[in-house]
Amino acid sequence: MSTADQSSNSEAIGQEKKSPLPLSGVRVLDLATFVAAPFAASTLGEFGAEVIKVERPDGGDPWRRYGTPKDGGDTLAWKSEARNKSSLTLNLRAREGAEILKKLVSKSDILCENFRPGTLEKWGLGWDVLSEINPKLILLRISGYGQDGPYRDRPGFARIAHAYAGLVHLAGMPGGPPVTPGSTSLADYITGLYGTVGVLMALRHRDATGRGQVIDLSLYESIFRVLDELAPAYAEAGIVRGPEGTKTLNAVPHGHYEAKDGKWLAIACTSDAMFARLAAMMGREELADAEAFGVVGRRLAHFDEVDALVGDYIKSFSRDDFIARCVEFEVPAAPVNTIADIFTDPHFQARGTLVEVADVAGNPVTMPNVVPRLSETPGRVTSAGPLLGDATERILGELCGLDAGEIARLREKGVV
Repeated sequence: MSTADQSSNSEAIGQEKKSPLPLSGVRVLDLATFVAAPFAASTLGEFGAEVIKVERPDGGDPWRRYGTPKDGGDTLAWKSEARNKSSLTLNLRAREGAEILKKLVSKSDILCENFRPGTLEKWGLGWDVLSEINPKLILLRISGYGQDGPYRDRPGFARIAHAYAGLVHLAGMPGGPPVTPGSTSLADYITGLYGTVGVLMALRHRDATGRGQVIDLSLYESIFRVLDELAPAYAEAGIVRGPEGTKTLNAVPHGHYEAKDGKWLAIACTSDAMFARLAAMMGREELADAEAFGVVGRRLAHFDEVDALVGDYIKSFSRDDFIARCVEFEVPAAPVNTIADIFTDPHFQARGTLVEVADVAGNPVTMPNVVPRLSETPGRVTSAGPLLGDATERILGELCGLDAGEIARLREKGVV
């Protein structure tokens, strides 16, 4: 693994610093934009990798301007999701810019990109070139449709992947239009996680063989992979699932219900034992008899009746009172939280699920904390998203051997 020169960054407020981190000494070049591949790079950075964000000199990553602006500068989305990175401005379309990247590749372990297939090749930076420079390099390539196939050249974003992979068809109310499945960036984050997994496996392979490799990820396949039994159920029985609204067709009660105070909650009774506890909580133990609704087959055969019984019972309670009863009887339930609810929730607070990190101006930015939690080598957020080009001089000097005069010349030409 390369020896990464860790730049000094402000530590996250209230985080315990432990070292070494599992990816200390790994250097990542993040050439990507928006979310998917950059999220993979950020995750690697949370566990010790040095991440160099390579951005266009004329404005940088468009993600800087996506979301809620902070103090007239970069958005909160950027400050949160570009954390643990240093920024280098570099025009890869320029010959000198491509040559600088090659120098960086020779001293790096991982390169993340999410351009349309063929873009790196057009710039003279394809895998054949990069792997010759550094045979140990791991190249993470994320695109809408993958590096091959008839649709490889089509542009793709998370919303497109949600639709193409079949997720959007499942979202919404029966008979209604397909809706956004919660987050418009869901495919980006899931693909970024798969990218992180791929990189870690490739590092393991490299440790054993000394050879790097290419990781080919598409947004749509990452979504398709997490759609339960959608594929085998259609292949075996021709089942075409549609939108299920607030429920699920494979269990009942298993959905979202409105309480007396107009607030919503979720219940998930996935076994006969759970339903028996719910029936006892309702004071209706007879509902759990085998000849009533005590076995899953009977509940599914009388889906609407069971669902209505539970829904009517819930309307007798406020949301919080009903959930308190569920806790007492060990019935899986939770409030349908807004982000305002989350910020005052005692469990979120106790586990430190939110963390405050000082941005470059010293102002605190609240963001999700590191996931997963490792007992011996926990990750940490060391900095919010960087200013554009904040480390250009340092990186070009320390890693590429350029002096101040050479850097000034490149800046004048628009290369950096």
